[in-house]
Amino acid sequence: MVVPMRRIAAIIQILVTGLIFTSCSSSAWIYTSFHEPANEGLRLLYSYDAYHWNDFGKIFLKPEIGNQKIMRDPSVVFGNDKTFHLVWTTEWKGGKGFGYASSSDLIHWSQEKYISVMADEPTVKNVWAPEIFYDDNTEQYIIIWASDVPFRFAKGTEDEDNNHRLYYVTTKDFHTFSNEKLFFDPGFSCIDATIIKRGKNDYVLVFKDNTRSNRNIKVAFANTLLGPYQGVSNAITPGYSEGPSVAHTGNNYLIYYDWYNHKSFGALMTKDFHSFRNITDKISIPKGHKHGTIIKVKKKLVQHVLKEVAIQD
Repeated sequence: MVVPMRRIAAIIQILVTGLIFTSCSSSAWIYTSFHEPANEGLRLLYSYDAYHWNDFGKIFLKPEIGNQKIMRDPSVVFGNDKTFHLVWTTEWKGGKGFGYASSSDLIHWSQEKYISVMADEPTVKNVWAPEIFYDDNTEQYIIIWASDVPFRFAKGTEDEDNNHRLYYVTTKDFHTFSNEKLFFDPGFSCIDATIIKRGKNDYVLVFKDNTRSNRNIKVAFANTLLGPYQGVSNAITPGYSEGPSVAHTGNNYLIYYDWYNHKSFGALMTKDFHSFRNITDKISIPKGHKHGTIIKVKKKLVQHVLKEVAIQD
């Protein structure tokens, strides 16, 4: 029997990985991903140090819902039910909801569902970049996204088709959801938000200032999960950056951003979200990767997925 070279390479990678990391930390990181034009589906990257990333080389979930059947901005969280919950953008323009699916192992996924969250907004232009967060205080999930509702807010410097604000819903079971509410209005168009819980009554919001003159990443702070988020920072990244994702390792937070005008990724390191150090030269990201969410997992999960991918290949 002739064994495909790709399978041989995958098996070697598993063996080498096991040898290298047997005595190291039991932690690893997963980075959800997609490739343009976003019609293939969910990709996953993995890392053992939160700096250097590898692609599993597999499409884990093909988008089947939404008018355009795309998957952009995939965001995942591991809940108290020992389940991974995934949400994503299903339409670039139009649409009033986002996609949802769940998995116990990142390999096998539930049937996809379309979660309509802006059905009561007849003029809404989009539902972009849903981001999911598990609140262990209330044992519920919060999902944040950006929508443009023309003439809802002061125009500022933006056209009415680019004047986004952040909204949210909550759920405990992904069957029933709260009514949507405004989550964050900094006084300008904003998208791509992710929440970091640093401790009790200590939350950071990392988001994109989407005004045409800026298009960069900023942070804001709150003492409750739902805000209000205040103290909006100056830009912490260059222009034409979006899709921030944060990895927590040791005492450091690594903020990854999609530097889309350069077709590359940048990264910052911070301990306090007030001072930042550029560490772009210390990271490596596979070509074609587009932004999603970074979560910390057990190393044995990554090794299990690698083995399953090798078997399927």
